[in-house]
Amino acid sequence: MKNPNGFGSVVKLSGNRRRPYAVRKTVGFNEKGHPIYVFIGYTPTREEGLVMLAEFNKNPYNIEDINITTQDLYKRWYETQKSSMSKALRGSMQSAWKHCSSVYDLAYRTLKSYHIQDCIDNCPLSCSTKASIKNLFNHLDTFAMELDIITRRRALMVKTPTIPDSTRKPFSRNEISLLWENSEREWVDTVLIFIYTGMRLSELLNVTREDINLNDMTITGGVKTAAGKNRIISIHPRILPFIKARLEKGDEYLLTYKDKKCSKTQYYTEWGKLMSGLHLEHTPHECRHTFRSLMDSAGANKRCIDLIMGHKSKDVGERVYTHKTIEELFQAICMIE
Repeated sequence: MKNPNGFGSVVKLSGNRRRPYAVRKTVGFNEKGHPIYVFIGYTPTREEGLVMLAEFNKNPYNIEDINITTQDLYKRWYETQKSSMSKALRGSMQSAWKHCSSVYDLAYRTLKSYHIQDCIDNCPLSCSTKASIKNLFNHLDTFAMELDIITRRRALMVKTPTIPDSTRKPFSRNEISLLWENSEREWVDTVLIFIYTGMRLSELLNVTREDINLNDMTITGGVKTAAGKNRIISIHPRILPFIKARLEKGDEYLLTYKDKKCSKTQYYTEWGKLMSGLHLEHTPHECRHTFRSLMDSAGANKRCIDLIMGHKSKDVGERVYTHKTIEELFQAICMIE
């Protein structure tokens, strides 16, 4: 039976093809009166082609978008969303995209869940990167659905490996005592500042003298997330002498190397020397885990811990309705012995 005018057609292409039936719509005519076709897709049988054509006519979409490659879709999505993404999320998505080269040139509408799963399974990096790949395709699926390119999410069906238990090891109380016994040793004060503030390495390296308020006993700083940026961190009385001594140098930044801002590379070099000299095996980030452990063991208010560390509280009530004063944060941090 002939299709109605303007409905479109399904034609068989020549040659030995896996999907020989082309589904097409007439979008106009050239100067000679010949029809101009836009191809919607290709199917292995005529019946499947008619179903595709019927679905298109029932729910028309932008034909120019339908055959967009995964790479072009990613570029369009990234350009429209990057201004609303945090720096950390942008970095995560860009890193994940580098491991998806196998699908760059595939039309996004033809992607199957196994294509995405292959990107995850073949990624040689950590579980967090593999999770980022799935997160990326969740975003792309949402964007593609908004453009009517797909009608169902493929990323929901893929699996990522379970993140193993953390191998990070907090400093023991004996090790913290060892640090205090060697507090006059160069750079030991920075380790204790880390342990008693819970700051990340990048955060402490960016602290300037203007970020420190000795009257309120606070440091303002933080990076990475909305909850972590520009947060208030109370200064524990035990590390106050270290803070004052560094401020007395007159440098712009709290942590300096040869009177200039200390870089991560320089700090890691000094850290390695220090850990070797004290016969310890720890990373700077384990100071943050130590802080959390000490605060928890001391029975500090969990909302205060989240605020100081820059974590978003899991409890909606606490996140929205609980406000802590500087005094309360100071009292919480002083609970560490």
